[in-house]
Amino acid sequence: MERAGRAADQEKDEKQPADSWEELSLVNSAPKLLKKGIEGVAIKQISAAARKGEKVLGGDSSSAGDDDDVCVCPVDLSQQHSGCPPAASPVSDVKLRRAPPTLQDRLQQYYHTRVCVSRAEAQRAHRVALEVGAEIQAFLRTKHPEMPLGDVSVAGSLLDELQVLRADRACLLVALQVEETLWTPLRGEDTFLSHPHLCMLRRENLEYFPRGRSYWDRFLVGGYMSSRLIGDLLRKSVTEAMNWPSLSGTLDCEVRPLLGAADIELEVLAGDDVARLVVTVLPAARFVDRRVLSAQLSRTGPYDHAWYHSLYSGEAGRLAALDQSDGGVRRKCLKTLTAVCRTCPALSRLGGRHLRSLILRLSDQESDWSEGAFSGRFRQAIVELIGCLEVGQLPSYFKPAVNLLSQFGEDDIDEMGFLLYCALSEPEQLLM
Repeated sequence: MERAGRAADQEKDEKQPADSWEELSLVNSAPKLLKKGIEGVAIKQISAAARKGEKVLGGDSSSAGDDDDVCVCPVDLSQQHSGCPPAASPVSDVKLRRAPPTLQDRLQQYYHTRVCVSRAEAQRAHRVALEVGAEIQAFLRTKHPEMPLGDVSVAGSLLDELQVLRADRACLLVALQVEETLWTPLRGEDTFLSHPHLCMLRRENLEYFPRGRSYWDRFLVGGYMSSRLIGDLLRKSVTEAMNWPSLSGTLDCEVRPLLGAADIELEVLAGDDVARLVVTVLPAARFVDRRVLSAQLSRTGPYDHAWYHSLYSGEAGRLAALDQSDGGVRRKCLKTLTAVCRTCPALSRLGGRHLRSLILRLSDQESDWSEGAFSGRFRQAIVELIGCLEVGQLPSYFKPAVNLLSQFGEDDIDEMGFLLYCALSEPEQLLM
């Protein structure tokens, strides 16, 4: 019997290193771009698994008495009072370990306790943004009465309930009423800009409607409307001419411009218990094809004639429509990934436009977006993102010619890809 026992133990000892080295061999097939440092991570995991195996083989039961890890079967109290021994049960003396929380459980907890912004906080931020917008609208109509401006409206993630962690950002659009018979938007691909996210506004019909018929002709440079001239005019008017102490008293919160920003950015402080709210104000023209072009100088860079064509409204609208059609969790998965990236320094470079395109691409591949598939889609999104980082390509969903990763260097891509690659075996570590 002793020889048989030693033979069985020896067989187990020989089998475990073989399995471990099989795991280590998987490292050699890692993507070339993400391979750096993987070996060290795998060896640490293998060593931990080996130590755990030795404890099990050695009969270590030190954790069996931990109340957080076990569940004790109930005892029949009536038999104790009667002096009779408790009825024998196959499981009465067995301590059943509690099943550890699954990835689905952890994701649900993370979403409800960390990701979601409370309804009260979101409503308060939305109300403050509307009040600030109403004051700016009244000021601009007084300061520039001849300028054809529409209403100032709230846009972006605050409006679409896509904000995560805190309701700390808002976007206001100042509507520019542009005559579509006199101004034609041109795609950036069809101009010298050669950029799909940029557009130009060309003046038309000058022979029938000479210069001066449109208010916006005063911002005409080389036959195109200059976004820089309009943006600079409104930015100087709002940041330099508005009475901020008076506005702060009216709104019962401190409002002040953020100096040095390319666009109009305001900081709103409503109290110690309320998140700091940054409000971005953008002049924007909306066209009949639902295209919205904004004078967003932080995006257009050195091009005086360029207008930024944001795809946000189309992406957010499609996600909402898809979830509404099948009760899916696409937006839930998007918000969870957004929160993970915002709280992880190595992934903070990935923003909403990267993750929206990622989820929309994944939605075209997978049909099951039910609540039960939440963890599977989350893990699959990580795999999809790793694949994009490996090749350095993440196409924009509505404009595949735009590579959303083009702004990142090789070191940035390596760092993000390596972190995600290491998290594949335990995605829960991203939810810390």
